[in-house]
Amino acid sequence: MSPREKPDPLPDNFILQPPVFHPVSPLVQVVPYVTTIFGGLHAGKMVTLQGVVPLDARRFQVDFQCGCSVHPRPDIAIHFNPRFHTTKPHVVCNTLYLERWQAEARWPRLGLQRGASFLILFLFGNEEMKVSVNGQHFLHYRYRLPLSRVDTLGIFGDILVEAVGFLNINPFAEGGIEYPVGYPFLLKSPSLEVPCSRALPQGLWPGQVIVLRGLVLPEPKDLTLSLRDEAAHVPVTLRASFADRTLAWIAPWGCKKLISAPFLFYPRRFFEVLLLCQEGGLKLALNGQGLGATSVHQQVLEQLRELRISGSVQLHCVHC
Repeated sequence: MSPREKPDPLPDNFILQPPVFHPVSPLVQVVPYVTTIFGGLHAGKMVTLQGVVPLDARRFQVDFQCGCSVHPRPDIAIHFNPRFHTTKPHVVCNTLYLERWQAEARWPRLGLQRGASFLILFLFGNEEMKVSVNGQHFLHYRYRLPLSRVDTLGIFGDILVEAVGFLNINPFAEGGIEYPVGYPFLLKSPSLEVPCSRALPQGLWPGQVIVLRGLVLPEPKDLTLSLRDEAAHVPVTLRASFADRTLAWIAPWGCKKLISAPFLFYPRRFFEVLLLCQEGGLKLALNGQGLGATSVHQQVLEQLRELRISGSVQLHCVHC
């Protein structure tokens, strides 16, 4: 398949986060471009990158990072770095650990050309990543850091990005609900003011999804999502406590129901919370992993009018 051809549509349950088309503008340099990989990386997951190599390109890099901090620089599990400016163009793959590069792995046949469009597919297996360019296998690279640590994609250098795609299973696959529309994180994307409030003029109905995406602050204390009715009663509260690393539903009378699951919030890391309304309750997914449900009467859900978010986070997206 040529990079300009459109692939067959994928089943909904393959889509982790919808493709991002023209992250800034197709006519200008769009990098650096940084986005979270919701659910992280694991065996079987794929990332696609479609774009154009400028005529004067020297090099670009695609980094699968362990976090998004600037200082200190995050570990980079996989560094994919095509270089065009040398006598013999080539690709370097490497790993950055504790701000130190490891031994380089090089491939002499580049498979990419200046002035040409491309379609790159990164396929993640149990022990190595395989890369294809324009439908042809190009290289494989064994992991030197656990794939599970990767949660951020960074694209830098001389490249025009047209589309980035992420393929995986849906955290609500058993319910057949398509993953909600995503909003990409840009390196300089504005954050929303916290505490943050969003109106729910029609309440919540089966099939409706609340999406919350952001960045945990360096020294976090807690994160609270509360759903309120017109009388300012709070029948539904979800609270993450960083002190004891617990996630819990809080009942209106203060009773806490702990969620039995790994605590997936980390300082200086992106996160995504999904609340899926279903008949008689809410389903929760965090960073692409389903974490069960809580029971809420449908009449109560329909009477909700406000979502409030507070705590030790930067918010980049709130979608109701």
